[in-house]
Amino acid sequence: MSTTLGFIGVGVMGAGMCRNLAQKSGCTVLAADLDMGNVRALAADGVVASSIEEIARRADIVFLSLPAIAQVEAVCTGPGGLLAHAKALHTIVDMSTSDVARTRALAGQLQARSIALVDAPVARSREAAQKGTLLITVGASEAQFAALQPHLACMGSDVLHCGPTGAGQVVKIMNNMVLINTVHALAQACAIAERAGVAKDLLSQALGLGSAASFALQLTGSQYLAKDVFPEKMFSAAYAHKDLQLALALSRNVGLDDGLTECTARQLQQSMDRGYAQNYYPVMYRVISDQGKKP
Repeated sequence: MSTTLGFIGVGVMGAGMCRNLAQKSGCTVLAADLDMGNVRALAADGVVASSIEEIARRADIVFLSLPAIAQVEAVCTGPGGLLAHAKALHTIVDMSTSDVARTRALAGQLQARSIALVDAPVARSREAAQKGTLLITVGASEAQFAALQPHLACMGSDVLHCGPTGAGQVVKIMNNMVLINTVHALAQACAIAERAGVAKDLLSQALGLGSAASFALQLTGSQYLAKDVFPEKMFSAAYAHKDLQLALALSRNVGLDDGLTECTARQLQQSMDRGYAQNYYPVMYRVISDQGKKP
């Protein structure tokens, strides 16, 4: 009997992921979203518009691409959620970036009802989601990973088994922590260089030729910071701040201080307070560069 898959959350990242899953997996893919227009836009790619209730009844495996753990918990165990209607469902794959402790707690709650929860958050850009070249870090047993890997490979070019439940979230959160802190340093460097009489596009070029070269510089520094362009509908300041809060919670849970990430989180909060919550998160440069200027 062929496998039926579910996909809940087809937004900026989820749309490309769901499309690739439908096109490459050879399975029927049922999808739902708060904006069903997002789902209907994928009809030509073989995605079938559905509901959470129908997905829970018909799908064997359900993939989630949601904003945060609160939405994951609501979709899984809330009124009208997957658990309430589960029939064929045996595995839920959370591809969101979610709190580690709450992910593990939710896994225990679902396991009591014979449903496995696997964490498989994604890294890289919206373009990577569209091309199927995401990095996917997976927290699962060896058997669970082996069963899911062919489906995950439809969406990612690098699918990494990181350990048991929650380990995928740990790796993803640390990835984002390093990236966002690096971009904060780049934003600070651009603002300082400009005050000192060096254009930030020249600085970006020079850094790329030296030991400060990085993926963050190549993409975010050169394409956005250097051009002072911070569009909406990309990885926003609000999302970046949320991910740093996850990193800080994790550091507290393991008994380590993280002043560097606390500093970056404060800078993002200032950006949000200035009205930039929905702008691409390197927008913190504008707040940094405005320091000391007369209104």
